[in-house]
Amino acid sequence: MKAIHVTRLDGPDAVELQDAPAPSPVEGEVLIEVACAGVTFPELLQTYGQYQTKHEPPFILGSELAGTVVESRSSRFAPGDRVAAIIPSGAFAQFATAPEAMVLPLPEEVSLEAAAGMPMNVLTADFALRTRGHLQPGQRVLIHGAAGGLGSACVQIALAMGAEVIAVVSSDEKAAMATELGAQHVVRADGFKDAVKAIAPRGVDLVVDPVGGDRFTDSLRCLTTFGTLLVLGFTAGSIPEVKVNRLLLNNISVAGVGWGAALPSDPLMAQKQWAHLREYLVGGQLNPHIHARFSLDQAAVAIAELENRSVIGKVILNIQEDTHG
Repeated sequence: MKAIHVTRLDGPDAVELQDAPAPSPVEGEVLIEVACAGVTFPELLQTYGQYQTKHEPPFILGSELAGTVVESRSSRFAPGDRVAAIIPSGAFAQFATAPEAMVLPLPEEVSLEAAAGMPMNVLTADFALRTRGHLQPGQRVLIHGAAGGLGSACVQIALAMGAEVIAVVSSDEKAAMATELGAQHVVRADGFKDAVKAIAPRGVDLVVDPVGGDRFTDSLRCLTTFGTLLVLGFTAGSIPEVKVNRLLLNNISVAGVGWGAALPSDPLMAQKQWAHLREYLVGGQLNPHIHARFSLDQAAVAIAELENRSVIGKVILNIQEDTHG
């Protein structure tokens, strides 16, 4: 089969399309013919060896996919089933194996392309808002990076849960997308604190922050009493620090959101989340905006899209369209 390998840790340009043996499922695994794969920020970091999960080169890149079951060594799936899946590596390939617990059945209303762009972002967003943020209907949520893959998933889930969303973006194009997603308010990253205070003078209940960097302190200032800032990542590059007296004086919290780190405590967590989200999936409330589509041999270009921070929504690799010939 054809697959995208990281051969050295020099960034997106170092990935190569190579032949590889097709994997075989062991007990409890599912073999999937991959139709599409989502390109995520961890993939970019892995090409530099900077992600917390380390793989020694050469390895096959890719963590989320959608496709059709070819062979199942579990009782839950049968050949022909349409599924999405999350795996540590190996999604950027014609075939991939995944443990049963990380294989997600697809409602017929969800296309394979849309499904490939959802698992990591949607499950992380659900974990952030529902599990770590305890979001309630009617609460106000400030979402940074609202036009990115994870940010847009957070916008959609917050809206589905009945929240009022303030989306933070950095351009007119991204503002248009946040509005299209349904965000009730859209503000620019520059000067966002004052804009948020004008919308919500008493502050917001939750701040969703996958960006980090120098906007962290102003995000804390946007919280209402008993509000929480959810830390999802650091796409800005720098990891901020907090003076904890600010938390004490204002009765606010900072909560880490490590979806992957929580999985070992509940191996069935992804399945439970997916079942909870099914209503939103069937109703069309979760549907990733596709920023760009690339063929498998264009994987380096697809990953580089994330590096230049121009992505609005989700980047997808259409794997089978150019690999059957």
